[in-house]
Amino acid sequence: MTTTSRGRIDKRQAILAGAFTVFARQGYAQSGVQDIADEAGVAKPTVYNHMTDKATLFRNALEATARAVLDERLAALEPLADPGDDLCATLDDVAYTLLVLHTDERSCALRRLLYTEITTFPDALDIVKGHGPQRLNEALADRLARLTLAGRLRATEPELAAEQLTSLLVGPLEARTQMGTLAIDEADLRTVARAAVRTFLRVWGPEQEARRPG
Repeated sequence: MTTTSRGRIDKRQAILAGAFTVFARQGYAQSGVQDIADEAGVAKPTVYNHMTDKATLFRNALEATARAVLDERLAALEPLADPGDDLCATLDDVAYTLLVLHTDERSCALRRLLYTEITTFPDALDIVKGHGPQRLNEALADRLARLTLAGRLRATEPELAAEQLTSLLVGPLEARTQMGTLAIDEADLRTVARAAVRTFLRVWGPEQEARRPG
């Protein structure tokens, strides 16, 4: 890759990151291309060189952010590839990391933008869908299926097991944070993660894990 190509990619990434920051802070209608250029540290014409208009920029910023958020969640599943002797502890750590990522500012901002701009951009959900919860559940189901084949779980329906584990994590979290409007500390996140994993293992874990005290 040439230096020129690398520079163009870096500018595009800076523009998309800056655009998402501005849209999340001000909303679509109140955000101007000059605001985005200032946030990205580029000239206003540079923004138009990469994106034809503000609506295109919004859609691309949403997709880029959703992809980055998904990549972080997929990386959080990696310990399940080799969980060691204590599967429960590894699941606790993975669950906690997923909760941390779910509550970080960028993830919350992405959800807020989807909720507030869906009438202006009816296609926003479709844009994000390809990098959303379904992709995470598919990856988690694959990990759970492999653990089942190794005799570490009894998840004979890995897609359902993944969906239930995700629900056990996100459901209580949304209630505790009042749909993301309240902050939650590390201790509470670990409590939610631990409770979710214990409930999950009672259904899908091997016999010794199912009988393990909470």
